[in-house]
Amino acid sequence: MKVSIIGASGYAGEELIRLLHGHPHAEIVHLTSERHTGEKISKLYPHLTHIYDNMLDSMEDVHRMAEDSDVLFIALPHGHAMKLVKAIAGLPVHIIDLGADYRFADTSVYEAWYHVPHTDPEAERVYGLAELYRDAIRGAHLIGNAGCYTTAGILALTPLVQEHLVQMDSILVDAVSGVSGAGRTPKESTHFPEFYDSFTAYGAVSHRHTPEIEQALSEQAGEPVTINFTPHLAPIARGILATCYARLADGVTGEDVDAAFTARYADEFFIRLLGRGAYASTKYVRGTNYCDISWHIDPRTHRVIVFSAIDNLVKGAAGQAIQNMNIALDLDERTGLDLVPMYP
Repeated sequence: MKVSIIGASGYAGEELIRLLHGHPHAEIVHLTSERHTGEKISKLYPHLTHIYDNMLDSMEDVHRMAEDSDVLFIALPHGHAMKLVKAIAGLPVHIIDLGADYRFADTSVYEAWYHVPHTDPEAERVYGLAELYRDAIRGAHLIGNAGCYTTAGILALTPLVQEHLVQMDSILVDAVSGVSGAGRTPKESTHFPEFYDSFTAYGAVSHRHTPEIEQALSEQAGEPVTINFTPHLAPIARGILATCYARLADGVTGEDVDAAFTARYADEFFIRLLGRGAYASTKYVRGTNYCDISWHIDPRTHRVIVFSAIDNLVKGAAGQAIQNMNIALDLDERTGLDLVPMYP
């Protein structure tokens, strides 16, 4: 199948190229970058030399690219994908948006948190978190790929809210990301002398992944779920570690929690349950589509603490997108993603 990547010069776009290279059924036919049109992708990313030396096109002729493609990945910041999707409406291509434009069932929530009008609210879309929405993703033509922080938080908490093991208004999510989550465009706050040897929170009470986590958890719980979410940046290149807290419902035991995680995820290839008392770590998922989950019970405060670790560029972006593509096209969802973590 022929695939194209709109926005190939960013970290998520580059990671799509790396992973698709190992996909036995995918051939990349178009790569675009508005900032680097006419340059070779291997000039921007020298590690791709003699592997992908494709020239970067402009996305101006997106209609032609979509006609050439079975799958179109859009790896652009929010606000761009909806314009492109409208421009190619009616074509049979499968579209996977790695941005936020198609993640929300209610586009007014998107508008409130992203502060831009949604110009394609009627588009039929599905939310692309494979482990929870697999049935909806099968055959879908427009998939809003789940965000990175959201993937870590939602997967960590779903078994608890599905089984109503926790109080729904007690959930706190603290998540730490590697600096690649800030994108490749240089910023003062992520400039090496400013950022090295530092650990900082940001976006408290206002981060845009908050309503995305709440949307998915509310659907899984069958009732409204409200959370506090605080993201942090750590001086590492990749990885997300989410630490999630919730007060247990009356009468819930540690064995109930163990059983809920096992029942929900025992058959999920990309979710590795480390069990109660363990600690998930970003090092052990680096470069892969795995999500490692562990949990602890605090009998003193009657809280459960759940840790989840992902690679923000793989399970949090490109790997998840390819997993969604595989499901949508009725392939084994592990295809191209059955990778051993890089170590050390």
